[in-house]
Amino acid sequence: MLDSLNKRLQKWMPILTPISLVIGVLLEDMGGHLLFLVPLLFAFMTFAGSLSMNFEGLKSFTKFPIVILVTIAFLHIVMPVWAYFVSTILFDDHLLTIGFVLSVAVPTGVTSFIWVSICRGNLALCLSIILIDTLLSPIILPAIVYITVGKAIEIDTLSIMVDMLWMIVLPLIVGLILNEWTKGKIDETLGKKLAPFQKLSLFLIVMINSSVIAPYIKNISWELVGIIFVVLFISISGYAFCLIIGQFLWKDVSIITSIVFTGGMRNIATGVVVATTYFPSKVVMPVVFCMLFQQVLASQFSRIIERYRGKLERVPTHENPD
Repeated sequence: MLDSLNKRLQKWMPILTPISLVIGVLLEDMGGHLLFLVPLLFAFMTFAGSLSMNFEGLKSFTKFPIVILVTIAFLHIVMPVWAYFVSTILFDDHLLTIGFVLSVAVPTGVTSFIWVSICRGNLALCLSIILIDTLLSPIILPAIVYITVGKAIEIDTLSIMVDMLWMIVLPLIVGLILNEWTKGKIDETLGKKLAPFQKLSLFLIVMINSSVIAPYIKNISWELVGIIFVVLFISISGYAFCLIIGQFLWKDVSIITSIVFTGGMRNIATGVVVATTYFPSKVVMPVVFCMLFQQVLASQFSRIIERYRGKLERVPTHENPD
Protein backbone atom coordinates (compact mmCIF):
# COMPACT_ATOMS: atom_id res chain seq x y z
CA MET A 1 0.00 0.00 0.00
CA LEU A 2 2.75 2.46 0.97
CA ASP A 3 4.77 1.52 -2.11
CA SER A 4 1.76 2.18 -4.34
CA LEU A 5 1.16 5.52 -2.60
CA ASN A 6 4.81 6.46 -3.07
CA LYS A 7 4.68 5.72 -6.81
CA ARG A 8 1.53 7.79 -7.21
CA LEU A 9 3.02 10.72 -5.29
CA GLN A 10 6.19 10.51 -7.40
CA LYS A 11 4.13 10.54 -10.59
CA TRP A 12 2.03 13.51 -9.52
CA MET A 13 4.78 15.61 -7.91
CA PRO A 14 4.79 18.21 -10.75
CA ILE A 15 1.08 18.78 -10.11
CA LEU A 16 0.87 18.33 -6.34
CA THR A 17 3.71 20.78 -5.69
CA PRO A 18 1.95 23.84 -7.18
CA ILE A 19 -1.32 22.67 -5.60
CA SER A 20 0.42 22.70 -2.21
CA LEU A 21 1.60 26.24 -2.93
CA VAL A 22 -1.94 27.38 -3.75
CA ILE A 23 -3.33 25.77 -0.58
CA GLY A 24 -0.67 27.51 1.48
CA VAL A 25 -1.60 30.87 -0.03
CA LEU A 26 -5.28 30.31 0.70
CA LEU A 27 -4.55 29.21 4.27
CA GLU A 28 -1.93 31.84 5.00
CA ASP A 29 -2.92 32.32 8.66
CA MET A 30 -2.70 28.60 9.42
CA GLY A 31 0.60 28.29 7.56
CA GLY A 32 2.13 31.09 9.61
CA HIS A 33 1.38 29.22 12.83
CA LEU A 34 3.03 26.03 11.52
CA LEU A 35 6.37 27.54 10.48
CA PHE A 36 8.09 25.92 13.48
CA LEU A 37 7.45 22.50 11.87
CA VAL A 38 9.49 23.21 8.74
CA PRO A 39 12.99 22.50 10.14
CA LEU A 40 11.71 19.28 11.76
CA LEU A 41 10.07 18.13 8.52
CA PHE A 42 13.21 18.91 6.58
CA ALA A 43 15.41 16.96 8.99
CA PHE A 44 13.03 14.00 8.58
CA MET A 45 13.21 14.30 4.76
CA THR A 46 17.01 14.31 4.85
CA PHE A 47 17.10 11.28 7.13
CA ALA A 48 14.59 9.31 5.04
CA GLY A 49 16.44 10.10 1.82
CA SER A 50 19.84 9.15 3.25
CA LEU A 51 18.74 5.61 4.19
CA SER A 52 19.38 4.56 0.59
CA MET A 53 22.92 5.99 0.61
CA ASN A 54 26.22 4.59 1.80
CA PHE A 55 29.82 5.73 2.15
CA GLU A 56 30.75 3.79 -0.98
CA GLY A 57 29.72 6.79 -3.03
CA LEU A 58 32.51 8.86 -1.53
CA LYS A 59 35.03 6.54 -3.18
CA SER A 60 33.98 7.97 -6.54
CA PHE A 61 35.99 11.07 -5.67
CA THR A 62 39.21 9.15 -6.34
CA LYS A 63 37.88 8.07 -9.75
CA PHE A 64 36.10 11.27 -10.87
CA PRO A 65 37.71 14.14 -8.91
CA ILE A 66 37.53 16.67 -11.75
CA VAL A 67 33.91 15.83 -12.57
CA ILE A 68 32.88 16.28 -8.94
CA LEU A 69 34.85 19.50 -8.45
CA VAL A 70 33.51 21.01 -11.70
CA THR A 71 29.93 20.13 -10.71
CA ILE A 72 30.29 21.66 -7.23
CA ALA A 73 31.96 24.75 -8.72
CA PHE A 74 29.06 25.03 -11.16
CA LEU A 75 26.53 24.72 -8.33
CA HIS A 76 28.09 27.30 -6.03
CA ILE A 77 30.05 29.67 -8.27
CA VAL A 78 28.71 29.68 -11.83
CA MET A 79 24.98 29.56 -11.06
CA PRO A 80 25.01 32.09 -8.16
CA VAL A 81 26.98 34.52 -10.37
CA TRP A 82 24.59 33.88 -13.27
CA ALA A 83 21.51 34.39 -11.03
CA TYR A 84 23.02 37.58 -9.60
CA PHE A 85 23.74 38.92 -13.08
CA VAL A 86 20.29 38.13 -14.50
CA SER A 87 18.35 39.39 -11.47
CA THR A 88 20.26 42.67 -11.15
CA ILE A 89 19.82 43.37 -14.86
CA LEU A 90 16.05 42.72 -14.81
CA PHE A 91 15.09 43.85 -11.28
CA ASP A 92 16.17 46.85 -9.28
CA ASP A 93 15.48 45.10 -5.98
CA HIS A 94 18.22 43.79 -3.71
CA LEU A 95 15.82 41.50 -1.82
CA LEU A 96 14.83 39.74 -5.04
CA THR A 97 18.49 39.40 -6.01
CA ILE A 98 19.17 37.67 -2.69
CA GLY A 99 16.22 35.35 -3.35
CA PHE A 100 17.41 34.41 -6.84
CA VAL A 101 20.97 33.76 -5.65
CA LEU A 102 19.75 31.77 -2.65
CA SER A 103 17.56 29.59 -4.88
CA VAL A 104 20.60 28.33 -6.82
CA ALA A 105 23.18 28.44 -4.02
CA VAL A 106 21.56 25.69 -1.94
CA PRO A 107 23.00 22.15 -2.17
CA THR A 108 22.04 19.80 -4.98
CA GLY A 109 18.75 17.97 -4.62
CA VAL A 110 18.69 14.45 -3.21
CA THR A 111 15.92 13.63 -5.72
CA SER A 112 18.50 14.00 -8.50
CA PHE A 113 19.53 10.45 -7.54
CA ILE A 114 16.08 9.23 -8.66
CA TRP A 115 16.33 10.91 -12.07
CA VAL A 116 19.91 9.70 -12.63
CA SER A 117 18.70 6.19 -11.88
CA ILE A 118 15.77 6.51 -14.28
CA CYS A 119 18.03 7.83 -17.06
CA ARG A 120 20.75 5.20 -16.46
CA GLY A 121 23.40 7.65 -15.35
CA ASN A 122 26.43 7.00 -13.14
CA LEU A 123 24.79 6.41 -9.75
CA ALA A 124 28.05 6.20 -7.80
CA LEU A 125 29.16 9.56 -9.20
CA CYS A 126 25.76 11.11 -8.50
CA LEU A 127 25.80 9.83 -4.92
CA SER A 128 29.31 11.15 -4.37
CA ILE A 129 28.33 14.64 -5.59
CA ILE A 130 25.25 14.66 -3.33
CA LEU A 131 27.17 13.54 -0.25
CA ILE A 132 30.15 15.88 -0.69
CA ASP A 133 28.02 18.88 -1.63
CA THR A 134 25.63 18.31 1.29
CA LEU A 135 28.47 17.96 3.78
CA LEU A 136 30.03 21.20 2.50
CA SER A 137 26.73 23.12 2.49
CA PRO A 138 26.94 24.49 6.08
CA ILE A 139 30.11 26.33 5.02
CA ILE A 140 29.36 27.18 1.38
CA LEU A 141 25.78 28.47 1.65
CA PRO A 142 26.35 30.98 4.50
CA ALA A 143 29.43 32.27 2.66
CA ILE A 144 27.50 32.84 -0.58
CA VAL A 145 24.62 34.47 1.28
CA TYR A 146 27.00 36.75 3.19
CA ILE A 147 28.73 37.84 -0.04
CA THR A 148 25.39 38.48 -1.76
CA VAL A 149 23.76 40.31 1.12
CA GLY A 150 26.71 42.62 1.72
CA LYS A 151 25.86 45.42 4.13
CA ALA A 152 22.24 45.78 3.08
CA ILE A 153 20.96 43.21 5.59
CA GLU A 154 22.65 41.75 8.64
CA ILE A 155 22.42 37.98 9.02
CA ASP A 156 23.74 35.52 11.56
CA THR A 157 25.84 33.17 9.40
CA LEU A 158 26.70 31.04 12.44
CA SER A 159 23.00 30.34 13.02
CA ILE A 160 22.58 29.29 9.38
CA MET A 161 25.53 26.90 9.72
CA VAL A 162 24.12 25.39 12.91
CA ASP A 163 20.64 25.01 11.38
CA MET A 164 22.05 23.30 8.28
CA LEU A 165 24.15 20.98 10.43
CA TRP A 166 21.15 19.58 12.28
CA MET A 167 18.70 19.78 9.36
CA ILE A 168 21.00 18.21 6.75
CA VAL A 169 24.39 16.95 7.88
CA LEU A 170 23.46 15.13 11.12
CA PRO A 171 20.37 13.34 9.67
CA LEU A 172 22.45 12.45 6.62
CA ILE A 173 25.25 10.95 8.69
CA VAL A 174 22.78 8.99 10.86
CA GLY A 175 21.11 7.58 7.74
CA LEU A 176 24.47 6.64 6.22
CA ILE A 177 25.60 4.88 9.41
CA LEU A 178 22.33 2.92 9.66
CA ASN A 179 22.64 1.89 6.00
CA GLU A 180 26.21 0.70 6.54
CA TRP A 181 25.35 -1.05 9.81
CA THR A 182 22.45 -3.00 8.30
CA LYS A 183 24.32 -3.55 5.00
CA GLY A 184 21.61 -1.74 3.08
CA LYS A 185 18.69 -3.69 4.55
CA ILE A 186 17.26 -0.65 6.34
CA ASP A 187 16.40 0.94 3.00
CA GLU A 188 14.19 -2.05 2.19
CA THR A 189 12.63 -2.32 5.65
CA LEU A 190 12.30 1.31 6.74
CA GLY A 191 13.39 3.51 3.83
CA LYS A 192 10.67 2.40 1.42
CA LYS A 193 8.02 2.81 4.13
CA LEU A 194 9.17 6.36 4.84
CA ALA A 195 9.39 7.34 1.14
CA PRO A 196 5.73 8.46 0.74
CA PHE A 197 5.90 10.41 4.01
CA GLN A 198 9.07 12.09 2.74
CA LYS A 199 7.16 13.39 -0.28
CA LEU A 200 4.17 14.39 1.86
CA SER A 201 6.59 16.33 4.08
CA LEU A 202 7.84 18.19 1.01
CA PHE A 203 4.28 19.15 0.07
CA LEU A 204 3.63 20.29 3.64
CA ILE A 205 6.82 22.39 3.64
CA VAL A 206 5.75 24.04 0.38
CA MET A 207 2.27 24.69 1.79
CA ILE A 208 3.52 26.18 5.06
CA ASN A 209 6.19 28.37 3.49
CA SER A 210 4.01 29.56 0.61
CA SER A 211 1.79 31.23 3.22
CA VAL A 212 4.64 33.72 3.70
CA ILE A 213 4.39 34.93 0.11
CA ALA A 214 0.59 35.00 0.12
CA PRO A 215 0.40 38.84 0.19
CA TYR A 216 2.46 39.01 -3.01
CA ILE A 217 0.63 36.24 -4.89
CA LYS A 218 -2.82 37.59 -4.02
CA ASN A 219 -1.88 40.88 -5.61
CA ILE A 220 -0.94 39.78 -9.12
CA SER A 221 1.42 42.27 -10.72
CA TRP A 222 3.78 42.44 -13.67
CA GLU A 223 6.66 42.15 -11.20
CA LEU A 224 5.28 38.85 -9.92
CA VAL A 225 4.85 37.52 -13.45
CA GLY A 226 8.39 38.65 -14.24
CA ILE A 227 9.78 36.86 -11.18
CA ILE A 228 8.11 33.60 -12.21
CA PHE A 229 9.44 33.82 -15.76
CA VAL A 230 12.97 34.69 -14.59
CA VAL A 231 12.89 31.74 -12.16
CA LEU A 232 11.87 29.51 -15.07
CA PHE A 233 14.63 30.95 -17.29
CA ILE A 234 17.36 30.49 -14.67
CA SER A 235 16.14 26.95 -13.91
CA ILE A 236 16.18 25.95 -17.58
CA SER A 237 19.59 27.54 -18.12
CA GLY A 238 20.99 25.51 -15.19
CA TYR A 239 20.04 22.21 -16.81
CA ALA A 240 21.12 23.44 -20.26
CA PHE A 241 24.53 24.67 -19.05
CA CYS A 242 25.17 21.29 -17.43
CA LEU A 243 24.27 19.47 -20.63
CA ILE A 244 26.63 21.68 -22.65
CA ILE A 245 29.46 21.37 -20.11
CA GLY A 246 29.03 17.62 -19.97
CA GLN A 247 29.10 17.23 -23.73
CA PHE A 248 32.09 19.54 -24.09
CA LEU A 249 34.28 18.06 -21.34
CA TRP A 250 33.15 14.43 -21.17
CA LYS A 251 31.71 12.26 -23.93
CA ASP A 252 30.35 9.63 -21.54
CA VAL A 253 26.54 9.69 -21.50
CA SER A 254 26.35 8.28 -17.95
CA ILE A 255 28.60 11.08 -16.63
CA ILE A 256 26.67 13.72 -18.59
CA THR A 257 23.40 12.43 -17.11
CA SER A 258 24.76 12.67 -13.56
CA ILE A 259 26.03 16.21 -14.16
CA VAL A 260 22.74 17.39 -15.69
CA PHE A 261 20.57 16.30 -12.78
CA THR A 262 22.92 17.06 -9.88
CA GLY A 263 23.77 20.43 -11.43
CA GLY A 264 20.20 21.27 -12.45
CA MET A 265 18.30 20.23 -9.33
CA ARG A 266 18.42 21.90 -5.93
CA ASN A 267 17.39 21.10 -2.38
CA ILE A 268 14.93 23.98 -2.57
CA ALA A 269 13.38 23.20 0.80
CA THR A 270 16.69 24.24 2.39
CA GLY A 271 16.52 27.60 0.63
CA VAL A 272 12.93 28.09 1.76
CA VAL A 273 13.84 27.40 5.38
CA VAL A 274 16.80 29.81 5.28
CA ALA A 275 14.81 32.49 3.42
CA THR A 276 11.81 32.38 5.77
CA THR A 277 14.00 32.26 8.89
CA TYR A 278 16.52 35.01 8.14
CA PHE A 279 15.07 37.31 5.49
CA PRO A 280 12.03 39.44 4.64
CA SER A 281 9.20 37.58 2.89
CA LYS A 282 10.08 39.00 -0.54
CA VAL A 283 13.30 36.98 -0.57
CA VAL A 284 11.22 33.79 -0.34
CA MET A 285 9.40 34.39 -3.63
CA PRO A 286 12.09 33.30 -6.14
CA VAL A 287 13.01 30.36 -3.90
CA VAL A 288 9.48 29.00 -3.55
CA PHE A 289 8.71 29.42 -7.24
CA CYS A 290 11.64 27.13 -8.06
CA MET A 291 9.56 24.30 -6.64
CA LEU A 292 7.02 24.79 -9.43
CA PHE A 293 9.49 23.95 -12.19
CA GLN A 294 12.18 21.67 -10.80
CA GLN A 295 10.46 18.29 -11.23
CA VAL A 296 8.79 19.28 -14.50
CA LEU A 297 12.11 20.40 -16.01
CA ALA A 298 13.81 17.23 -14.76
CA SER A 299 11.25 15.13 -16.64
CA GLN A 300 11.74 17.19 -19.82
CA PHE A 301 15.52 16.94 -19.69
CA SER A 302 15.25 13.21 -19.07
CA ARG A 303 13.50 13.02 -22.44
CA ILE A 304 16.22 15.12 -24.06
CA ILE A 305 18.93 12.85 -22.64
CA GLU A 306 17.13 9.72 -23.83
CA ARG A 307 16.58 11.25 -27.26
CA TYR A 308 20.26 11.98 -27.72
CA ARG A 309 21.53 8.90 -25.87
CA GLY A 310 22.19 7.02 -29.09
CA LYS A 311 24.12 9.96 -30.53
CA LEU A 312 26.18 10.47 -27.38
CA GLU A 313 27.00 6.79 -27.00
CA ARG A 314 28.38 6.67 -30.55
CA VAL A 315 31.05 9.17 -29.47
CA PRO A 316 34.15 7.31 -28.11
CA THR A 317 34.33 7.64 -24.33
CA HIS A 318 37.50 8.44 -22.43
CA GLU A 319 38.80 5.66 -20.22
CA ASN A 320 39.46 8.25 -17.55
CA PRO A 321 37.05 11.21 -17.78
CA ASP A 322 39.36 13.31 -15.66
